[in-house]
Amino acid sequence: MALRLLTDLTLCTMAGPEPYGTVEDGALALEDGRIAYAGPIADLPERFRGVAAESQGGRVATPALIDCHTHLVFGGDRAREFEMRLTGKSYEEIARAGGGIVSTVAATRALDAAALADAARPRLDALLAEGVGTVEIKSGYGLTIDSELAMLRAARQLGRDRRVRVRTTWLAAHSLPPEYRGHADDYIADVVLPGMDAGAAEGLIDAVDAFCEGIAFSVAEVSRVFEHARQLGLPVKLHAEQLSNLGGAAMAAGFGALSADHLEYLDDAGVAAMQRAGTVAVMLPGAYYTLRETQAPPVAALRAAGVPMALATDCNPGTSPLTSLLMAMNMGATLFRMTPEETLAGVTRHAARALGLEDEIGTLQAGKRAEIAIWSIDHPAELSYRIGFNPLHAIILGSSQ
Repeated sequence: MALRLLTDLTLCTMAGPEPYGTVEDGALALEDGRIAYAGPIADLPERFRGVAAESQGGRVATPALIDCHTHLVFGGDRAREFEMRLTGKSYEEIARAGGGIVSTVAATRALDAAALADAARPRLDALLAEGVGTVEIKSGYGLTIDSELAMLRAARQLGRDRRVRVRTTWLAAHSLPPEYRGHADDYIADVVLPGMDAGAAEGLIDAVDAFCEGIAFSVAEVSRVFEHARQLGLPVKLHAEQLSNLGGAAMAAGFGALSADHLEYLDDAGVAAMQRAGTVAVMLPGAYYTLRETQAPPVAALRAAGVPMALATDCNPGTSPLTSLLMAMNMGATLFRMTPEETLAGVTRHAARALGLEDEIGTLQAGKRAEIAIWSIDHPAELSYRIGFNPLHAIILGSSQ
């Protein structure tokens, strides 16, 4: 039986009625990789009082951070496209020059699972260095069955290589590859659905996602994908209302979606549908920033309706080349007017819910897995307030530190 006792802490449990779930003069007792006690040192159960205390010097403890929406695995990069866009080239001109998502698809298809994992590892390491303990990684740049599965195998390999929990998402319905342009139904029949079957049989899929937008897939097409996921017993989530309002979030809520993500053009009906279904709203300010968008998600309406709001990097090569969840927290506060407490809940408690992991991680509570970040800060608001600042002192993931 492995016991640890961490003392001299301010606990931000992200549970309970106090702001941040704060416990001053707190202690954490850990047993066999789980939290056995989280509360005031004065109330520490007797059985832990003989354990050698590890003083944390008055630091702040939070749940380890969770990046609940990434496209971390891909080939190549889009730096040249970024430069072209800033010199006035249109998306069409960039695409004709071989840029856009087509370039990422070609680069991704050229790599096997091992090479894809090698390419993604530095991006993952950047997240882990900021206290991230769980990362969601999507497919979506292979757009063939073999390449999409290779992306998920690479993601799972990353989880084995690093002491991090990786959740993998089937996102073959991300974009139409050039060979299927104008034939979305055929692509769904030939690639999306049979690939989902193969990935599920291999145990590679934790959830199914799609991009519901005028430049991607319609509500009807995504519904077909989600019906198939439901038959396989797989939860769903959706890229919705990023560039226009197609009603995708409401449709996803109708399927009991874990989350609907982006949501810049979400309307009141979508907010209400998400509230009824308990669907998490995932804010992705990195894409909003990179694309220089002007319409922000309706944070005030989501807040008023009690819809839980998560926050993620959306790390991807084209619209959010962001590998800092702390920076995403600052963006969420500065660009979307989320409060510092909302941003921290968005990368802990609500992010766990967006992945269906709320019973395991996301708060500092007895019985949950010991995934804990310890910060050299005085107040948790510093995590979203500062820019280019990493105050991580230590991260505990299960029984390792």
